Amino acid sequence: MSARNSQANKAAARERLRAEREKQAKKAKVRRQATVAGAVVAALALAGGIGWMVVQANQPDEWEKAATAALTAPKNTSGENGTTVVLGKADAKKTLELYEDARCPVCSQFEQGVGPQIKKDLDAGKYKLQFVGATFLDKGLGGSGSKNALSALGAALNVGPEAFLEYKTALYAKENHPEERDDKFSDDAYLLKVADQVPALKGNAEFKKAVEEGTFNRWAVELSKEFDKAGVKGTPALKMDGKEIGLKMTAEEFTAAVDKAIAG
Repeated sequence: MSARNSQANKAAARERLRAEREKQAKKAKVRRQATVAGAVVAALALAGGIGWMVVQANQPDEWEKAATAALTAPKNTSGENGTTVVLGKADAKKTLELYEDARCPVCSQFEQGVGPQIKKDLDAGKYKLQFVGATFLDKGLGGSGSKNALSALGAALNVGPEAFLEYKTALYAKENHPEERDDKFSDDAYLLKVADQVPALKGNAEFKKAVEEGTFNRWAVELSKEFDKAGVKGTPALKMDGKEIGLKMTAEEFTAAVDKAIAG
């Protein structure tokens, strides 16, 4: 090979090497730009996500909103804010006040043991029943089952007094009532499942909508305030015409105590 050809080949090789280096440098620059752009997008997305989470965390929850929401009282109620719930025959002369929290295990036992007797007494016109719902267990244990169940009871009361009483019985039934710390009543789907055991509520679209939309959430909040003002220490609690009577866990003991209170 001549010296001229050798030099030309070397020059061509150098040119190819230079061109390849420029090509690789351009690719590296593009990769760097893409990486930077991706990092910027990721940072913006992360910042946006964190911002969204912060905003959501500062949003009032369902029950904080309920405290200031427009109040809808169920049918079959009276008094300010519809917080007077009186059931039974209008001409009954005495009124038995019953204070209960939906999550209360003792309330569940009381309903199972004494609930049927109360229903018999109401049907016989022995007294009227004034129901006052409490939600203090939500405060003590966390969660919203007491409030949510009370709102659902409002939806049942809106259907009718009998539906209300039957639904209350179903919620406190042994097979349906959760452990005190199990916030099962906070789940609308579970409340609706229990409601299927009540003929007037099963397949009732209006009732279902009221439970799912929290139509009576504000009412539940207001009714629980009546419990707070009543001076009752716990649930269940009983008063006959405003005078507290001792808690009785069997139908026989309950009847004896009520008869004594009525005789006065």
